[in-house]
Amino acid sequence: MPAAKPKTTKTTSATTKTATKASGATKTRPVAKKKAEQAAETNPLQAPFFDALGERNGEVELPKAVFDEKPNMPVMHQAYLRQLANARQGTASTKTRGNVSGGGAKPYRQKGTGRARHGSIREPSMKGGGTVFGPHPRSYEQRMPRQMRRLALRSALSQKALDGQVRVIESFVFDEPKTKQAADLMQALGFDKSALIVLPAPNVVVSRSFENLSGAKTILARNINIRDLFTHTYLLLSKDCFELLEENFSARERNGK
Repeated sequence: MPAAKPKTTKTTSATTKTATKASGATKTRPVAKKKAEQAAETNPLQAPFFDALGERNGEVELPKAVFDEKPNMPVMHQAYLRQLANARQGTASTKTRGNVSGGGAKPYRQKGTGRARHGSIREPSMKGGGTVFGPHPRSYEQRMPRQMRRLALRSALSQKALDGQVRVIESFVFDEPKTKQAADLMQALGFDKSALIVLPAPNVVVSRSFENLSGAKTILARNINIRDLFTHTYLLLSKDCFELLEENFSARERNGK
């Protein structure tokens, strides 16, 4: 009979596995602690602040009532689809056999020709005939409660803040419409992709300065929408927009809470 294997081998292997697990846990603990510290140091409500010339002047705190919302993906998706649907004209139209002119007489006799029987040349099966189940003018409008629309906007703005894509500028100084000056400002702010410029009030000079830039779009603070937030990477806010954003998009306080 073969000799029995000593039990010391299993004990040694078990001890080795235990030591390996302990060393692995020791290695991962500092890494996890460092990641937690970095997450705590980065505050999404702190956005870079620039002066009118594009020079950075520290950071500014974004309004907590608007930019501190937990992003709600289903509500944002619903609001985006609603805006796309409401933008449809709904004017597509086709003619049925009753709307197509002509076809009042029977094209040929019922029997004796060897062909299929037909009563009108405007039947859907005939060339130039009517359309069956074709589109007709209709409304694609979708309704959505106001509080859900505001929640979607706050979620999108908060997601921009979490991604570090929000910039705040003190004011816009344009003596006259200058596309080159607007392009230089975007370059100074570090915008390498599309940007949405939010203004507190209508400003023709600023709007005309940015309108020839393919990656920029100006919009008023009260007209900010979910589609523009989704289709532009960066968000440039004038500091005067904070009060307007809080006034228009902050959550309504419930009675008794």
